[in-house]
Amino acid sequence: MAQRDREDPHRPSRRRGQGELESQVLGALREAEAPVAAAWVQERLGGDLAYTTVVTILTRLLAKNAVARERRGRSFVWRPTADVAGLAALKMRRLLDGESDREAVLASFVTALPPDDEQVLRALLEAAQATDRTDVTDGTDGAPGDTED
Repeated sequence: MAQRDREDPHRPSRRRGQGELESQVLGALREAEAPVAAAWVQERLGGDLAYTTVVTILTRLLAKNAVARERRGRSFVWRPTADVAGLAALKMRRLLDGESDREAVLASFVTALPPDDEQVLRALLEAAQATDRTDVTDGTDGAPGDTED
């Protein structure tokens, strides 16, 4: 009998929100000091998830470039390549990429922002523009390793 059933057989199981498990798995990986196996992630999350569920989540994160894996023996070890904010940004980009009218989606998003978030977004856009201007004036395209020859 599952642990959940022993606790309260009449209580319905709580369904996690979309992306919640991905965030939890990514958070567990970020706590690790080195690449870890899926079984370590499963244990770190309390052990109530099936091993196959953890592997599925890790595989989805791999497809999103949020984690990397390397073979160790007959299995894989995993490490994060993005943080939770990076994963959220990736999801936002993918949603935007799936829409035909990007301008309308962005306009709707911006008009719904609270004033504090709008200020943060403006500051980030201004900082990005300043960086772009610097890259143009110093002869680089902003890519790592660019040098003036």
